[in-house]
Amino acid sequence: MHRYVLGRLLGAIPTLFLIVTISFFLIRVAPGGPFDLERPLEAKVMENLNKIYHLDEPLWSQYLLYLKSVARLDFGPSFYFRDFSINELFAKSLPISIQLGLSALCLALVVGGTLGVIAALRQNKTTDYTVMAAATLGVTVPNFVVAPILTLILGVWLGWLPVGGWNGGAFVNVILPVVTLALPQVAVVARLTRGSMIEALRSNHVRTARAYGLTGYMVIVVHALRGAVLPVVSYLGPAAAALLTGSVVIETIFGIPGIGRYFVQGALNRDYTLVMGTVVVVACFVILFNLIVDLLYALLDPRVRYD
Repeated sequence: MHRYVLGRLLGAIPTLFLIVTISFFLIRVAPGGPFDLERPLEAKVMENLNKIYHLDEPLWSQYLLYLKSVARLDFGPSFYFRDFSINELFAKSLPISIQLGLSALCLALVVGGTLGVIAALRQNKTTDYTVMAAATLGVTVPNFVVAPILTLILGVWLGWLPVGGWNGGAFVNVILPVVTLALPQVAVVARLTRGSMIEALRSNHVRTARAYGLTGYMVIVVHALRGAVLPVVSYLGPAAAALLTGSVVIETIFGIPGIGRYFVQGALNRDYTLVMGTVVVVACFVILFNLIVDLLYALLDPRVRYD
C-alpha cells in the first residue's frame, strides 16, 4: 500500500508539470495584458511595470522563472492585487472555500445518500418516482438559477437569511450558499445511490444474509450499502475537488471571498499568476482526491488490493 501511494504521488509530478506548462502558454495567448486599461498608462510607467514583473523578458525565460517559483511553492505576486502575493490571497481565501465546499459535500452525502436508499427500498412506488423527479430537477436546474430564487424567497420576501456576505463564516450566512452548492450534488448522489442500491439488494450475498435471518438494518446498512456506495465514492473524487476549491458562481453571487471569486477576478483582469495559482491548486486537489478514492475502494471492497 505504501509503495502504491508513493508511486501515485511521484506520478503526479509530470502531470502537474504538463498542467502548469499548458496553462502558462494558454493564458499568454489570450489577447490583452495585466496592465491594459481603458486609459493607457504612460510608456515609462508601462516599461517599469513590465520590468518589475519580468514581462519584458522572452516568454521562455518567464516560463523558467515561473517553474522555479512554483517548485518553491511560491506562486509569485499578484498583478491586480498589487499589495498581496498569491500565497497570501490563497491563505485567506482557500480556508473559506474549503469550509463552504466541505459543508456542501457532507450535506450532499447525507441527504442524497438517504434519499437514494429510500428510493431503492420503495422501487417503482410513489416515493421512488418523487425522489427521482426531484433529483432530475436538481441536476438540470443550474446554480445561477437556484441561487437568485432562494435569495429572493428566503432572504428578500421572508427575511429569514442574509442574501450575501461571509461575516466570518456565521451560520446564517453559510446556509444559503451551502444549500445552493449542495443541491446538484444531492441529486447526483441520490441517483447513483438508488441505482447501485437496487443492484446490491439483488446480489447473492445480500440474499444469503436475508436467508440467515439477519435484521433489515444489518442487511441494508452492513451488507448492501457497503457495496452500493462504490459508484458514489468514484463520483466524489472530482466532485469533492471542485466543491472544496470553491464554486465560481456561488462565491460571486453571494459575495464570498473564496478562491473561486479570485479566479474570476484574475481571469477578467489578466492576472496571470492568480489564474495559474488557482489552476495548480485545483489540479492538486483533483489528484489528491482521486488517490483518496482509490484507497477507499480498497477499504470498502475486499477484492481490491494495491499490494
